[in-house]
Amino acid sequence: MNKIVYPDYQTLSVETARLIAQVVENKPDAMLCFPAGETSLGTFAELVNMHETGKVSFERCKIVGLDEWVQLGVMQKENCYHFLKKHLFDLIGTTPGNFCFFNGEAPDLENECSRTDEFIKTNGGIDLMLLGVGMNGHIGLNEPGAPMDTYSHIVELDDVTRIVGQKYFTKKTGLSRGITLGMNHIMEAGTVILQLSGQKKSPLVRRLLETELSREFPASMVKQHPNAYLLLDIEAAQY
Repeated sequence: MNKIVYPDYQTLSVETARLIAQVVENKPDAMLCFPAGETSLGTFAELVNMHETGKVSFERCKIVGLDEWVQLGVMQKENCYHFLKKHLFDLIGTTPGNFCFFNGEAPDLENECSRTDEFIKTNGGIDLMLLGVGMNGHIGLNEPGAPMDTYSHIVELDDVTRIVGQKYFTKKTGLSRGITLGMNHIMEAGTVILQLSGQKKSPLVRRLLETELSREFPASMVKQHPNAYLLLDIEAAQY
């Protein structure tokens, strides 16, 4: 895993966007996967700027959803898809027909898993995944203790995820289950970027680098990936 430390969050965001743009430049119809999280917002803003200045085109890119909350009911307008739509997809000229996202409100969630797996397979696999690392070490919604040999699957959320996840909603929301791409998708992706920012993530960086591969800390599995990057700002790197 290639570790790179940048002097601040802005530089981290710019350089992460540059790596993503390189993948798209090399393969204009690349399949991309993005996380719905705070750390990625700076990268999204830079990708929007690159699109607006003609430095990169996402028109032919395929986009697959990483994960989604399940059965939010009236709060579904604040789900992962709408977060990404607001901060990225509506702003970079993507083609709606090139999207595949989990519907967390669907009555048949197993079908959502099968549909997503088929989309990925039919379109040649994921070329790049940008991932954050949750405070419990999850990536996507692959929670601590979850199987590490899965494709799309339904999960029971860890208590930490249920609590931390509240920050994405305007009022307290019952979070119990999720649906996510599996570790097989991550390990089979062409490029994986783990992006961490801020002092609160520094203990996670230390654990990631020092721990053995473990189901109890899913992010550790990425250390086996042949083309993975760990991108940090200086605060996250002070472990």
